[in-house]
Amino acid sequence: MSAPATRTIVPGTNATPATLAAPLAAPLVRVRGLTVEFKVTSLGRATETVHALSGVDLDIQTGEVYGVVGESGSGKTTLARCLLRLLTPTRGRIDFDGTDLSTIKGRTLREWRRQAQVVFQDPVGSLDPRSSVRDIVAEPLGLHLGLKGSEAEKRVIELLDEVGMGRHHLTRRAHELSGGQCQRVAIARALALRPRLLVLDEPTSSLDVSVQAQILNLLGDLRRQHGLTYVLISHDLSVVQYLADRIGVMYLGQLVEQGSAQEIFDANLHPYTRALLSSAPDVDGGTRDRLLVHGDPPSATNPPTGCSFHPRCWLTTQLGSPEECRTTPPPHIDAARDHQSACHFANELTRSNKPEGLPQ
Repeated sequence: MSAPATRTIVPGTNATPATLAAPLAAPLVRVRGLTVEFKVTSLGRATETVHALSGVDLDIQTGEVYGVVGESGSGKTTLARCLLRLLTPTRGRIDFDGTDLSTIKGRTLREWRRQAQVVFQDPVGSLDPRSSVRDIVAEPLGLHLGLKGSEAEKRVIELLDEVGMGRHHLTRRAHELSGGQCQRVAIARALALRPRLLVLDEPTSSLDVSVQAQILNLLGDLRRQHGLTYVLISHDLSVVQYLADRIGVMYLGQLVEQGSAQEIFDANLHPYTRALLSSAPDVDGGTRDRLLVHGDPPSATNPPTGCSFHPRCWLTTQLGSPEECRTTPPPHIDAARDHQSACHFANELTRSNKPEGLPQ
């Protein structure tokens, strides 16, 4: 499926450049038109369709951290499951280093799974309570590499050392470890097969603040040591700002804005992104103007026509709810080579950063 039409804007103008910047190097992960729909029947009613993802396009470069943010139910975890091939999309395509993931199966799929691993949100619940740390970390080594006995244990000790744990933890079980230690074990298990892509699904949300900082520093160190590529899913914007190189903002199954972390935090071009960031505390101790978003996200079984955010959008409210917002899906506007916003009025936000009569 081809990517949606885009148009390019230049800050301060409405002009469209005749030529674009040279393309980036071929990405490790390339997603085009990714759509996931679920059929559900509830309380005896007719079957409905849940639009979990709707035409998501994104590229993830080798060695970068791509952060994914958005409200609960926006499609972040569904996207992660598709990237790991734990879920088959309804439509669209995911290429991993040039290989269409939908075409691989059997032994080829099993070998590919060594390249993409995951660290889950709940560090304690993700570990088998009956198994020792030795067995948890050694399991992928035996299944995929055939390592057993002393050879496997040697590798397990090396992995534990990489995540800041020692051989005295080998016989421990999850209930004998702290939350931070359990997450270190989970990271060691994910690293056992030396993957190229690591999906981090809220990796620090259940940890104490001091432990969060330790885990984030560990993830940063491991990325540099092994050249890892991360997909970081998080509700915590400060975590994403600290670790991510680029950020994708999701709303109701759609990627409404993506760009570098600096662009998303300092020069964002979508009303939802601006409202989302305004809700976060200012870690520098300053004050932040709040942009109130009224109501709950629409149902994924009956998404709005036009722009999915328009029923709650503070910008369209100030502009008198333009018809195009209510009827026409917005194009993905290029404000820079790698900064896109799906908003009809991204130009307005770019030109002045404060359209007349609107809050900052």
